[in-house]
Amino acid sequence: MSEKPEILRPSDAGIAQAARLLAAGELVAMPTETVYGLAGDARSGEAVARIFAAKGRPAHNPLIVHLAAIEGARALADLPEPAEALAGAFWPGPLTLVAPLRAGHGVAPAVTAGLPTVALRLPAHPVARALLTAFGGPVAAPSANPSGRISPTTPAHVLAGLGDRVAAVLDGGACAVGLESSIVGFDAGRAVLLREGGVSREALEAVMGGALSQDASGKVTAPGQLASHYAPRAALRLGVLAPAPGEVWIGFGPECEGAELTLSATGDLNEAAARLFAVLHEADHLGRPIAVAPVPVAGLGAAINDRLRRAAAPRG
Repeated sequence: MSEKPEILRPSDAGIAQAARLLAAGELVAMPTETVYGLAGDARSGEAVARIFAAKGRPAHNPLIVHLAAIEGARALADLPEPAEALAGAFWPGPLTLVAPLRAGHGVAPAVTAGLPTVALRLPAHPVARALLTAFGGPVAAPSANPSGRISPTTPAHVLAGLGDRVAAVLDGGACAVGLESSIVGFDAGRAVLLREGGVSREALEAVMGGALSQDASGKVTAPGQLASHYAPRAALRLGVLAPAPGEVWIGFGPECEGAELTLSATGDLNEAAARLFAVLHEADHLGRPIAVAPVPVAGLGAAINDRLRRAAAPRG
């Protein structure tokens, strides 16, 4: 790995170079519509070990495998009927499905953290899809940031967090969704929401024709389930309409006119989701405690609040 990451343009040449680096077992930060992912060959134990080492990620926290086409997902896992329905509605897109591994899947054991299931996603970002097609295999790609810290939505965030621990950054601009994917698993044929994310619960339930079960096991069965996650270095308070002196106040909606930063001045949840991590990065850079105004829990607000609660949780 070079001392300074290559910054690759999203051209045919840049994508080909990123695919060559992946094939050589190197790590590449790739853009997706959710956040930037730290990509490595999911079949290579050495590449996957590099992902965990680069992030400082706990070994019990599984990784999401990214693929170019649903046929690749079906080759790795047995997708139950509800998974096929959700895939048909939301792939490619910000949805991860957790399904039982097939025999002979070829995925490195560390990817699944020893579980009998694997997390799968088909990203919608055109640069990610071009890279996955050029590489021609499954790519493990957690968020391209130190474990537990704020997720990256720009190349600058990746470089600030990982520095020389990545061989290259494939520059696809700012991420449009800005929140990690929703994760759905399956228990005895029932769809279970494991993580709120870029597809709202309401949209998922519309496809399922009824309410999704909520995971209450307390076990880590999918990425993004650790109690403390997405955290800035500064202390973080939530639900604040009257910030304390010295706090960086992040507002939401027109009633927070005096806020130093805002997720959305108009109260638009889609805008707030897309801006969440970028605004947290900006606030953290100021070096002061952070206070965040209340955000409604409807639609994408559920995922925004999930990330904020984990960011504010006590840190081990």
